[in-house]
Amino acid sequence: MEFLGNHLLSVDQLNRDDIAKVTEVARRLAPVARRDKITRVLEGAVLMNLFLEASTRTRLSFGAAFSRLGGSVQETVGLTFSSMAKGESIADTARVISGYADIMAVRHPDAGSVAQFAQASLVPVINAGDGAAEHPTQALLDIFTIEEEFAVRGKGLDGAHILFVGDLKYGRTVHSLMKLLSLFDHMTFSLLAPDLLRMPTSIIEYAEARGHKVIEFNQIPNEPDTVDVIYTTRIQRERLQGEQIEGYSQDFHVNRLFVDHLGGPGAIVMHPLPRDATAGSNDLSTDLDHDPRLAIFRQTDRGIPIRMALFCLILGVADSIESTFQDADWHRPTPETMWP
Repeated sequence: MEFLGNHLLSVDQLNRDDIAKVTEVARRLAPVARRDKITRVLEGAVLMNLFLEASTRTRLSFGAAFSRLGGSVQETVGLTFSSMAKGESIADTARVISGYADIMAVRHPDAGSVAQFAQASLVPVINAGDGAAEHPTQALLDIFTIEEEFAVRGKGLDGAHILFVGDLKYGRTVHSLMKLLSLFDHMTFSLLAPDLLRMPTSIIEYAEARGHKVIEFNQIPNEPDTVDVIYTTRIQRERLQGEQIEGYSQDFHVNRLFVDHLGGPGAIVMHPLPRDATAGSNDLSTDLDHDPRLAIFRQTDRGIPIRMALFCLILGVADSIESTFQDADWHRPTPETMWP
């Protein structure tokens, strides 16, 4: 992909070299993400954060990433509070708002709508999530997390065994991530979901066409192969289309016993968040919160350098990063409290 001046709408635009380019720039920006350094490489630039679907982490992460590069952020949240609630078209909204900005991050509840924004936009658009379809920046930060966590364990991503658990039908994060992981070599994907929430056939076929092994389960196996990564998601209840979810039992409750059974001491546990804390949700358990295998907070922290890297690549300032560094003088979290 040629990043300079272009939209990022789908992981289909990316190849393995593109992933390496983004993660390389993200590593260079790690001192800024950790608040050891300050940069103003995007001073004067404006990001329009257009989030027409509920979001906390992703919206704030995009805004924080752009701000740490010296840019300013303007945003609107929710369809109810946008001009589209008055009947304005996506094209008109995109054309007007892009006239105020240098780059846009857009989330929309309907699949394909972010691409419609991009068609009418005057500036680059980054897909921050469109319905149940894609979430490319989440997939990139997930890849970055796996690579960094594996590096600590002295191994690479090729040949890894990844277990996806939960709502694999509507969980856009797992769709994008499995496609990106399929760019690596000799992967094994285990998919644990109730029948009504199984991974879309197109994603499975995408991985199999690249020679990877895909195994589907609707209940936890008694004698499983050990997996390297356990990636779990909540049920996307806001996207259900009349399905009555049955059989979502304790088999899908990712707790310490689950991780010990399937992953062992070297496993990494990930979740795109938010996790569903309601009774009977069988989402990621809090009994793992102090377990070193739980990477969810290191995962969210890594969203900042990844999104900073994308802004720098798309706006053409990646080569100027280090030359603008200054020391950060305010009181800030110590590196030990953040991702390594």
